[in-house]
Amino acid sequence: MRISVLDQSPVAEGSSGAQALRNTLDLASLADALGYHRYWVAEHHGGPMLAGASPEVLVAEIAGRTARLRVGSGGVMLPHYSPLKVAETFSILASLHPDRIDLGIGRAAGTDPLCAFALQRDRRQAAPDDFPEQLAELLAYLEDSLPAEHPFARLAKTLPGPERPQPWLLGSSPQSAIWAAQLGLPYAFADFINPGGAEITALYRERFAATGGPSGRVRTAGAAPQVAVAVWALCAPSEEEAQYLAASSRMTLRLLRRGQLIPVPPPERALEFLAREGAPREGRGLPGRRAVIGSPSQVRAGLEELAEAYGAEEVIVVTITYDHGARRRSYELIAQAFGLSPEVEGEAGELEPLGRSYPR
Repeated sequence: MRISVLDQSPVAEGSSGAQALRNTLDLASLADALGYHRYWVAEHHGGPMLAGASPEVLVAEIAGRTARLRVGSGGVMLPHYSPLKVAETFSILASLHPDRIDLGIGRAAGTDPLCAFALQRDRRQAAPDDFPEQLAELLAYLEDSLPAEHPFARLAKTLPGPERPQPWLLGSSPQSAIWAAQLGLPYAFADFINPGGAEITALYRERFAATGGPSGRVRTAGAAPQVAVAVWALCAPSEEEAQYLAASSRMTLRLLRRGQLIPVPPPERALEFLAREGAPREGRGLPGRRAVIGSPSQVRAGLEELAEAYGAEEVIVVTITYDHGARRRSYELIAQAFGLSPEVEGEAGELEPLGRSYPR
């Protein structure tokens, strides 16, 4: 089972988006040294908590700073963009970093409706919901498979460089699974958004087999479907400490359900908030979400259980903490728990205690 990282570039209370992006670059270098398989960065707009508004910029910077990781978007929110522009951008990235670039494609806005409208070039009316057509056009550019009579047919031959990214379809619904299967694409399911996805990935495998597998040169090699499951997880030396650190996300998600977006609060303030609300201070999940929280052995068991339920060959771990050091340490402990090892030299360093107690 491969272990990878999804980084949403969280902004801590009292910090800044610039620092969050520097933390992303730092974490990517650490993941490269630890032996993680791939590193994806997310796309979010117009909020105070997540700083990654431009995954293609971060992909370029991360790929240039790392040696062996696959690097990509988790994902590019295609409804905001021209398929040709996305094809051009990721063809440049793939040509600069051959065999290392993934193009994870999503349908969600990654923001609220007003910000999504502000991102439109033409604001005379709302953009059409034509994601399947956008996706087909994007793949056709990457594969140079537009019909000769298509008005854009010649443009595929003008993409920069000879290399192409590996496309993935991201999703959390049955419809995304159907599209991924029909198009022969690898499928990454967001369990941290929808924890009931095992039946959906089973649907993907079933439909994939019925289509006969991929038909384009940039899609899945061979005739086998590929499933990755993205899971929210937080690992610490003890379950008590992990639950303490997870309080920050319990508070942010509780407020998110009320439409209130905030930077990631410190655990102490989050625990005070949860106490006032009469909300759980710990547990196996987060408000409305599944989470794997605990010691290294507990987190490994939880991630293996989820991978088996989804039939996934890969687990992509997303972790949010107030303290960047705690997030680094979580990924270090997970790497140790799974016995990851890098293919190039790189040392993660010794794990140091944070020097505080963790009240229950």
